[in-house]
Amino acid sequence: MKKETPRRNSPRPRKPLLRFTPYAWAKLQWFCHRGETEIGGFGVSAVDDLLLLEDFVTVKQDVTCVSVKFDDEAVADFFDQQVDLGRKPQQFARIWLHTHPGNCPNPSGTDEETFARVFGSCDWAVMFIVAEEGATYARLRFNVGPGGECVVPVGIDCARGFPASDHEAWESEYQTNIHPDFMGFGCHDSVPSRSDLPAVDGSAWRDDGATSATTSGGGASGGDPFDVDPPHWWDEPELMAMVDDPDFYDAFEDESEVLP
Repeated sequence: MKKETPRRNSPRPRKPLLRFTPYAWAKLQWFCHRGETEIGGFGVSAVDDLLLLEDFVTVKQDVTCVSVKFDDEAVADFFDQQVDLGRKPQQFARIWLHTHPGNCPNPSGTDEETFARVFGSCDWAVMFIVAEEGATYARLRFNVGPGGECVVPVGIDCARGFPASDHEAWESEYQTNIHPDFMGFGCHDSVPSRSDLPAVDGSAWRDDGATSATTSGGGASGGDPFDVDPPHWWDEPELMAMVDDPDFYDAFEDESEVLP
């Protein structure tokens, strides 16, 4: 009679948690409340913990209370600057952050279409939205192996050191990058739904490696937040080992405060 091999009880991986350092969260909240419009940007991750955001970085953009349109060259310049700083695309081109005025953080139809198309060829990506009144939404998507996605909780991680708030620098960044354009209506006027907004034109990544990106957080029939295909250097041949690494899921820390 064949003896059965006893099963080992493997610890079940914990659900991923998207965390912000207090500095990154304070900066995002400052931009969220600085004006009456949406604002978009990129999360910059810690080199050893890709779901820990150490900074929120904006690029030049035209914004309204229902849309964001990134400047073509500004996106390319941001990517080049990050590469020059020694960062890999996983640290600065995987987590897309933007704000919504009001109390609803749920993604629009255009948000969904953009997340699927622009980040669909990346091994993994996160879409994060914070509403002005504090509610958050974050979804992690894997495009490797069988693929999959899940809504993840959001927290503030105080376990590592972080710089102090710098309102003067943030104001300078706001004045440089954020350009309100209300398209004939104000945020306190009667605003058409996102799906009623006019389309925003955009162009794609060019064969010579230069970039051109148009972004919008607007409606399902409007332009989407990038309207681009990833540049060649973004499409790395190696796949992240996060899916198979238990440490990736060990995200909950005593010092982390989970947000609603």
